[in-house]
Amino acid sequence: MCDHCPDTATAQPVQHIDNDQVRVTEWRFPVGAETGFHRHEMDYTIVPLNPGRMELTGPDGTITHTELTPGVSYFRKAGVEHNVKNIGDAAFAFVEVELKPAPEAS
Repeated sequence: MCDHCPDTATAQPVQHIDNDQVRVTEWRFPVGAETGFHRHEMDYTIVPLNPGRMELTGPDGTITHTELTPGVSYFRKAGVEHNVKNIGDAAFAFVEVELKPAPEAS
């Protein structure tokens, strides 16, 4: 452990698309990295790129563990609140596709 390193690594986002319909972000998680607590403002789909083990901490402190399997996607509605942490022994990445609401017809 070094005395100039942060206590917790931060997951790294790489934005691929951000238009009127979707936001597509690749998230890279080195071992031990986490997102920090956040709330999803849009419906979203996660597409794992490689295997990984995540720890999800909810707003009430509830902790769940999830295994990522490449190509096995999942969908969540807007409003999800959590911190996501890589608790595995290897880095992993996934693509997050956020679905923006359709503009109101005039």
